[in-house]
Amino acid sequence: MSVQLQVSQVIDRPVAKVFHFFAHEHVRNHPRWDPDIELEQVSDGPIGVGTVIRRRNSRSGTPVEGTMEVVEFEPNRAMGTVIHDGPVEMRGRVTFEAVSDDRTTITISVELPGMDESMDKSFLTSRMERSGRNIKQLIESEV
Repeated sequence: MSVQLQVSQVIDRPVAKVFHFFAHEHVRNHPRWDPDIELEQVSDGPIGVGTVIRRRNSRSGTPVEGTMEVVEFEPNRAMGTVIHDGPVEMRGRVTFEAVSDDRTTITISVELPGMDESMDKSFLTSRMERSGRNIKQLIESEV
């Protein structure tokens, strides 16, 4: 039993630039596209499989401490994480697909194991869609 959510966004930038902004610079940029999240990398080295990031999620009003571990890191293709916000576990995965030399589709997927389809997904889906729009705006204005 789990809930799965997915949103996509086309960004007018090459896949390598989008991946760099999203994955390599994740700790710096994630709070910019999702202002409810604070991140701090606690493991050494560049982001890759095994990287551990401390999270503070204030989406519900009361801050929830948690962690994010990178479990998949395939340059210019995918980044996967296991997130623990308090007692809630989420599995996140973002894929990067070149539409053309200067256009990339990112697809953000979230799985919530242990949740069932009866839960109201509208809040989380709206936040994912907002993040996708913010990522597009930031990358296209800066990169």
